[in-house]
Amino acid sequence: MGKLYPDATAALAGVLRDGMMILSGGFGLCGIPSLLIEAIRESGVKDLTIVSNNAGIDDAGLGLLLRTRQVKKMISSYVGENKTFAEQYLAGELEIEFNPQGTLAERIRAGGAGIPAFYTKTGVGTAVAEGKPTAEFDGETYVQERGIVGDLAIIHAWTGDTEGNLVYRKTARNFNPIMATAARMTVAQVEHLVKPGEINPDHIITPGVFVKRIVQCPPGYEKRIEQRTVRQREPAAAAGEEV
Repeated sequence: MGKLYPDATAALAGVLRDGMMILSGGFGLCGIPSLLIEAIRESGVKDLTIVSNNAGIDDAGLGLLLRTRQVKKMISSYVGENKTFAEQYLAGELEIEFNPQGTLAERIRAGGAGIPAFYTKTGVGTAVAEGKPTAEFDGETYVQERGIVGDLAIIHAWTGDTEGNLVYRKTARNFNPIMATAARMTVAQVEHLVKPGEINPDHIITPGVFVKRIVQCPPGYEKRIEQRTVRQREPAAAAGEEV
């Protein structure tokens, strides 16, 4: 079979377990691995620690796992679009570890690079730094942040080949490439699947060495957005009319 699996459930078979840490790519609902998230929901695993920029919305993305109460802890930088998240947190049913967005990204990148910890000025003197070691460099105080290495990374890519080489498209790139490197097992869902050699090597963002399993999105795969905002277009000017 190689790395290609027939569906998301098969791609996660034998990988999921209670209490694991899962890195989930995406920014809002852009570039999220929704097929894999749904498969996690259907598996029933619980007490999960999820590392993600945000927690989706109530009826999509990671919000699905919150609704089924499969998540014990979120490590995130923004959660403002999810009412279920807020309700569970305020009721003491969900742990939160907030990170400034750049710090979260660097913690993941550091984990993938084998860097156990680093120092940053971001968050010094705030609640973010409480209980963390600090040090002085060149007369300035920095707070120590730990790298993140997950048990599983689930990511979304625009194009991939059967060897696991991946290309991301525009904003949907977001956290996916760094998460692909920062877990013991990386499973990718791809919109377009091609044969090895069909992707220009200069265009590959995630090399296949990081990806263990792949599933292709089915025809008609829906990509949701949080807020649809539209405006009326100005009427086209008539021929010869000044604009």
